[in-house]
Amino acid sequence: MPLALDDLMPPPKPTSQRPLLGLTVLVVEDSRFASEAVRLLCLRSGARIRRADSLSAAHKHLAAYRPNVVIVDIGLPDGSGAALIDELTHLHSPVDCVIGMSGDSGARALSTAAGAHGFIEKPISNLGAFQTMVLDALARDDRPTGLRMVTGEHIDPDLAALHDDFAHVADILTAHDGEGMLDYIAQFLESVARTAGDAEIIEAAQSLARNRNVGHTHRADVARIAGLVQNRIAMGATG
Repeated sequence: MPLALDDLMPPPKPTSQRPLLGLTVLVVEDSRFASEAVRLLCLRSGARIRRADSLSAAHKHLAAYRPNVVIVDIGLPDGSGAALIDELTHLHSPVDCVIGMSGDSGARALSTAAGAHGFIEKPISNLGAFQTMVLDALARDDRPTGLRMVTGEHIDPDLAALHDDFAHVADILTAHDGEGMLDYIAQFLESVARTAGDAEIIEAAQSLARNRNVGHTHRADVARIAGLVQNRIAMGATG
């Protein structure tokens, strides 16, 4: 793969306002809305960012270049992000910084056990908190020196990305009623809804997950989710 001009230039040094300047971040996240939030947080912090929406896409990225930081969502459509964390932290030449991410606080232990250097609980919108989480996960020698401007600024991703997430769920449900991916739909929707602050979707996704776990019928849950998703799409994902 030919080198880009940026790859031939010395990395810029971080500043007090852009403490992640010079870092390249790969975010492995299937939600467009959540990854858009991380993208904006990274850009405001000075980092360059690339996105993969699955384990397979992440491996393609990693075969072409080595990022400084990889942020991995634990729930992915083709497997557990914990497996990727374990892989990246146990390579002969491991990635410098791997951070787990999930809307489920219980995933922190899974992420840590896999070898992650840090953990981000979704939703994350506070710029200062995000910068602190990434900097704390970096090796001490890789952290910028000097004073850092701490900001309470909040980042709001474009609602068009949230619309895309709901459309993604609608497509899955349309294909064979989504029966083979209901567990994925439940965790994906709950994660997206937490990022968006949509309590009604959170409750519906949790109800589906509970009934699936105990073997109860879930037809009503699926019908409810389908209706809510179509409602959010019709409203432009603003409701």
